[in-house]
Amino acid sequence: MLITVVIITIGIALLFDFLNGMNDAANSIATIVSTKVLSPKIAVAWAAFFNFAAAAIFGVHVATTIGKGIVNPQIINEYFIFSALIGAVFWTHYCTHFGLPISVSHALIGGMIGPALVSGGTEFLVMSGIIKVLVFIVLSPVIGFLLGHIIMVITLHLFKRKTPRRVDSLFHVMQLLSSAVFSLGHGSNDAQKTMGIIAVLLYSTKMIGPDFYVPIWVIIAAYSAIAIGTLAGGWRVIRTLGVGLTDLKPVHGFCAETAGAITIIGASLFGIPVSTTHTITGSIMGVGATKRLSAVRWNLATHIVWAWVLTIPCTMIVSAAIYLVLRLFISIP
Repeated sequence: MLITVVIITIGIALLFDFLNGMNDAANSIATIVSTKVLSPKIAVAWAAFFNFAAAAIFGVHVATTIGKGIVNPQIINEYFIFSALIGAVFWTHYCTHFGLPISVSHALIGGMIGPALVSGGTEFLVMSGIIKVLVFIVLSPVIGFLLGHIIMVITLHLFKRKTPRRVDSLFHVMQLLSSAVFSLGHGSNDAQKTMGIIAVLLYSTKMIGPDFYVPIWVIIAAYSAIAIGTLAGGWRVIRTLGVGLTDLKPVHGFCAETAGAITIIGASLFGIPVSTTHTITGSIMGVGATKRLSAVRWNLATHIVWAWVLTIPCTMIVSAAIYLVLRLFISIP
């Protein structure tokens, strides 16, 4: 029975990772598609390749934070993880369907908090880790906005004597590089969240020995799932970010992706699970604001922010409700 539940839960975790790739495909390719540097199908293949390539470059710092830094691992069991994942999958699918770019990371974190509160309240939460996540909900889009704005201003100054055609031609090539680096950052941070949840499941069910670590097969499976999800593409979300927020040209896309990549890769190296969605959205708005503040469609931005605000509470409620129901029918310690 235990093995069956663990296998099903791992399957749901990889489904979550796939949906993560679908929703967050927009983060990696929205700018490169909207600026017509690559066609949509080639762009998702480009992003998917670099999502997977991140497996060979980055460690497992974020996975460790997810595995041990949100809730006390001692209370985690297979049904706990199952409930957390169902809550996260529900919210991610709902928002992807309506074209809302959300933080899939925070959906997973909210999904873990819900069952922890059911198990015994706030004493089982690792508040230092949760506070770090909450702080970066605010900081990541702000950092993205500021970096995007600064990089765009510097770029405009450096290329002010070039003709628009020359600038477009140059940044068609440069944007290929920036989107590749951003996709590496996306894979380095987001795939690790699924790795962390699977690893803590295996650890809590005593399937990987006494010490917490992330098995190689989990790393490969998580990176593969997010790459395939990116390849599938969440087209409504891509339209929201790439076309809805502001009008972009290749130079804007390059600056936004560069700002987002710097923020995300920096966070990954310090083991901080940040939202690629929050970061790239802030970066795009920062770049758009260099033209004029009205160039950013603030009404749409407000809807996106509301989806961000509701992510943790909604997934927390859904996962807590599922865990409560399971405890009614199954003897869970």
